Amino acid sequence: MTTYTARPIGPTALKELRSTDDAGRPAVPFTDDEGGAPLRCCLRRSEPGERIALVSYAPLRRWAGETGAEPGAYDEQGPVFVHADDCTGPATGAYPFTEARRTVRRYSAEGRILGGRLVEVPDAASSRAFEDAFTEAFADPAVALVHVRAVEYGCFLYEVRRP
Repeated sequence: MTTYTARPIGPTALKELRSTDDAGRPAVPFTDDEGGAPLRCCLRRSEPGERIALVSYAPLRRWAGETGAEPGAYDEQGPVFVHADDCTGPATGAYPFTEARRTVRRYSAEGRILGGRLVEVPDAASSRAFEDAFTEAFADPAVALVHVRAVEYGCFLYEVRRP
């Protein structure tokens, strides 16, 4: 059981990204012949043969648009894979993409980075390690949300908001 919710990219943002991404470029769908791409729309890995797109996404900017925050220089955009067409979203409430080291980056209500934590447990205990990282983050009342990111490239994987 998980206490916190891994949030995929929302339906409104997905609709926009499938047309024009956050860098102003048109989405270019392709068939993923190999599979394994981390899909941020349904929080699972792609299957061979699925139609996906690699788009530029600005998660903090989109969150700030909802909340009125001003992230300033902390507004980042980067590459994410999404299905080229609508999908059903996450199938489970489990934490996704726990098979490798991840960074849990903390943000204030103003959109400023407040630090983070490296989660290094890519095994059966990794779900507990992520739960602990989220609990630790939200124990600080200044933390409004966290981003889970890949360590090697810094890519955004998903967001967790304060319960």
